[in-house]
Amino acid sequence: MAQEDIKVRYSDKDLEEFRVLIEQKIEKAKSHLELLRSSYMNDGNNGTDDTSPTFKAFEEGSETMSKEANTQLAIRQEKFIRDLKNALLRIENKTYGICRVTGKLINKERLKLVPHATLSIEAKNMQK
Repeated sequence: MAQEDIKVRYSDKDLEEFRVLIEQKIEKAKSHLELLRSSYMNDGNNGTDDTSPTFKAFEEGSETMSKEANTQLAIRQEKFIRDLKNALLRIENKTYGICRVTGKLINKERLKLVPHATLSIEAKNMQK
């Protein structure tokens, strides 16, 4: 294969396709984040759960663990959104889909599954 035949970046058409995919994922992730936040903040919950005379240690412990789990999920979701937004920046400067280790294009199927990926499978395997 001649040097000029090697793709060094994705086409503008491909980048636009990825941009749409990423924006959809951001919207979905933001929606999930709001659900998580409202669940661990008891957003708008004016119920009588906290005034009920049936306080049970197990239920309280379970509720605390659930809030902690939701908080951790929210933190992960925020990181995911940040990573997706960074991917949009790479699309803007036309460096999206280029492995930060090998400099080669990341497989298109991998990017469809993990649109914020910055490593090719080859580079990821080298890390192990």
